[in-house]
Amino acid sequence: MKHRHIATVMTSDVVRVPVATPFKKVAVLLAEHRISGLPVVDAEEKVIGVISETDLMLRQARHEEAGAGPRKWRPRTRAARRAETKARARIVEQLMSSPAITVHATDSIAQAARTMAEHRVKRLPVVDEEDRLVGIVTRRDLLQVFLRPDSDIRAEIIDEVLVRSLWLAPQAIDVTVTEGVVTLKGRLERSSEVAVAVRMSGQVDGVVAVMNRLDHEYDDSHLRPEEPAVHGVGEDWLRRL
Repeated sequence: MKHRHIATVMTSDVVRVPVATPFKKVAVLLAEHRISGLPVVDAEEKVIGVISETDLMLRQARHEEAGAGPRKWRPRTRAARRAETKARARIVEQLMSSPAITVHATDSIAQAARTMAEHRVKRLPVVDEEDRLVGIVTRRDLLQVFLRPDSDIRAEIIDEVLVRSLWLAPQAIDVTVTEGVVTLKGRLERSSEVAVAVRMSGQVDGVVAVMNRLDHEYDDSHLRPEEPAVHGVGEDWLRRL
C-alpha cells in the first residue's frame, strides 16, 4: 500500500531560531508570520527544540508570580526549579521544549498523524537523514490528504487493493467513492478476501470511511494463521487523528 510522503504536504520555507534568540525576537517572529510556534536549531541546522506561544505565555505568567512577593515555603521540586528558571528566562534555550519531536520527509502522512496524536502536538519539524531541518508540517497540512478527488481514490483502490494485493480483475467488485466514502459491493470467493478489501481500502489516503456491501462464497475465518489464507495489514490511521 502506497502512502503520500510528508514531503508532498510540508512547508519548506521554515521560520527557525537559534538557541540564543531573545524572548522578544521570538514574539515578534510569531506575530509577523502569524504562526504559533517554530523550531530551534543549532549551528548545523539540526533541530534541538521547539518554542511556541504557550512557552512565551507561561514565561510571562511565571515571571509575574515570581515578582508577587514572598510566598509560603514549599519543597523545591525539579518542576518548581524549572518554573523559576523559565520565569527569569530571556533567551530561547531557557524556554524551549526539548528534545523536539520530529518526523522525516520520507515518512508517510499516516505516520505523522500518529505521531501528532500520540504526543498531542499541533506541528512537527521535518528533518532529513542527518536530522537537519528541511520543513515543517501542521495538522492542516495533513488534512490536505482529504482533498483528493474521489476518482483518484477509486483508481488507487482498484489498482492497489483489488489487482495488486488480491490478484483480482479490476471489475471483480463494484467500487464507488462519494466525498471520500468508499462503498464496496459484490461477491468474493473467501471471507478473508472481504476483510482484506475493506481494511486496505480504509488505509488509502483520502478515504473517510468504507461501507462494506461484500459477500463471500467460502468462510475461511476458522483457518489458522499458518494455513493459506489472505490477511490484512496495518490499522486505520484516520481513527488516531
